[in-house]
Amino acid sequence: MFRAGINFVRVDAIVTDKNGAPIGDLKAEDFEVIEEGKPQKIETFKLISLDDPQRPAPGGPPRQIRTDLDEELEAAKDDVRLYGVFLDDYHVTQEGSMSAREQIARFLETQLAESDMVGVMYPLQSISLVRMTRNHEAVVKAVRQFLGRKYDYTPRNEIEERYAHYPAETVERIRTQVSLTAIRGLITHMGVLKEGRKALILVSEGFTNMLPPQMRDPVASLPGFGNNARNDPNAGANNPLEDRAAFSASMDLEEDLREVYATANRNNTAIYAVDPRGLTTGEFGADRNIGSQLSRQYLNQTMDTLRTLALQTDGRAIINRNDLIAGMKQIVRDSSAYYLIGYSSTQAPTDGKFHEIKVRVKRPGVQVRARRGYWAMTADDATRAVTPRPEQPKAVTAALSSIAPASRSRVVRTWIGTERGANGKTRVIFVWEPAPKMAGDSARSSAAPARVSVTAVAPDGSPYFRGRVPGTPSPTMSTPARVVFEVQPGKMQLRLSVEGESSEVIDSEVRELDIPDLSAAQIALGTPEVFRARTVREIQQLKADAQAVPTTGREFSRTDRLFIRVGAYARDGSTPKVAGKLLNRGGQQMVELAVAPSTKADVMEFDLPLASLPPGDYLVEITATGTGGAAKDLIGLRIVS
Repeated sequence: MFRAGINFVRVDAIVTDKNGAPIGDLKAEDFEVIEEGKPQKIETFKLISLDDPQRPAPGGPPRQIRTDLDEELEAAKDDVRLYGVFLDDYHVTQEGSMSAREQIARFLETQLAESDMVGVMYPLQSISLVRMTRNHEAVVKAVRQFLGRKYDYTPRNEIEERYAHYPAETVERIRTQVSLTAIRGLITHMGVLKEGRKALILVSEGFTNMLPPQMRDPVASLPGFGNNARNDPNAGANNPLEDRAAFSASMDLEEDLREVYATANRNNTAIYAVDPRGLTTGEFGADRNIGSQLSRQYLNQTMDTLRTLALQTDGRAIINRNDLIAGMKQIVRDSSAYYLIGYSSTQAPTDGKFHEIKVRVKRPGVQVRARRGYWAMTADDATRAVTPRPEQPKAVTAALSSIAPASRSRVVRTWIGTERGANGKTRVIFVWEPAPKMAGDSARSSAAPARVSVTAVAPDGSPYFRGRVPGTPSPTMSTPARVVFEVQPGKMQLRLSVEGESSEVIDSEVRELDIPDLSAAQIALGTPEVFRARTVREIQQLKADAQAVPTTGREFSRTDRLFIRVGAYARDGSTPKVAGKLLNRGGQQMVELAVAPSTKADVMEFDLPLASLPPGDYLVEITATGTGGAAKDLIGLRIVS
């Protein structure tokens, strides 16, 4: 366990002999740490050494990563190396990605140990969707599908459509901001998981806030339209105005890069910049009609951004070389043997400035690598760091946990809801559909689910319902199968049996449920039902059908069209007032949702537009109020693309 505090600084040191072999017998007293010229007292010291990281872990295969808790527990272990792979498609050309992705995939296949954890992220991907995993096969598959989009401003989603008609140079600045912000998010996530050294493999051709005149199209999505400089290869060359603009843009970009490597240093993460361009003499191809001098200038500028990120975080810039694998092997070596040193800064800075660190070893003839320093917190940062965060409400936590994908061991996905029945009973709705196939599921049984049998049993053992669910949904069908039956409120046991085409049982499950009494409370809500459609016509058909079957999933695309139905009941027979709100994952309100009566009695419904929402986790809050009471429910949703 390592101490942590506002003024506590962690630094890892790689010590090698003159032949580059790691030295692993040093003690804390062999090191000197100097900050701003003043010696610091080493308080924590540990050697992290994996003699043969490729060997299988003792005691059998490493634990599989299925939940957030698995991710946290496994990543924190000393014998686990943690890698992030950031595929910056905004700053890699299509040709560059196609030539480099196979090399990067082979590196991951051959150099990762069984216990290593790795996660993949793209610029527009929400960090909540990134999972550090040991499913290396899925990671390699993602890398092999990597396709760069550098200088291609064709919008491919709702977010990009918002600024598709901006000038190309403005779009380029937006893309740079998006990528650098996402990189910082991934670094922070890795820092939370592990104390020791982490490696971020940044696959990028570098960053720029400026384009040459030949590419400054007035409308990014209309290349060449209205740009007279397209036909002049010397436009921008030897122009003082261009030089001043370039200097200003580089200063802004340097500030953005500083935020990235400051975050990396705070989280003990080394950035290894991998440039897919290989050996090249210019940034732009002949089709861009840009002079060779200006092309070399842009190439050097973008390479310098990669060098800066690597140098400031004790990583490596693997640039200007065709053999990427040879350079990337250094990533594994650096992550396999290092000293993790911690001290409380005597300077106790809260000035937000850079503070230089020098790490020395008293033994002669050794080489020491360590990061050059760290960026201190500001006074505001320090205040926020010591201010306890409010505990997340249990209802919010429960709603978000319901988003988690089904276990790989399950072959079906189910949803169970309740609504008011007759004579004081509660109506139970059971819905199922085949579970979607996940990456790395090749080992799953080939038997496809064909039927589900349900047995609902009262506490005294008497059956409420026994039978097969009508219908046989398939992964390609949009309508799951459903069965409805009435039970007495209280405890109920639900037994499920999943059968294949040959009537063989391929899965089974027993659940203990608490069935609410929706006729006893002054105000009560049934279980909200979520409906998904692909087109306007589909959603109109669903709304017109009072018996429409809800979806079991809680992960959606921004191209999906959703609406929600919920039963609202008052004991005195009046109609409660129902309201809906969209919340972020922290529980803060984003927008109110318009509520309207459904075609079904005692049921309200509202549309939930997704097109304008970025990927991430969200909550829908539903409240019902009436004479003498109120009720509230939360639904967790995830937008993945």
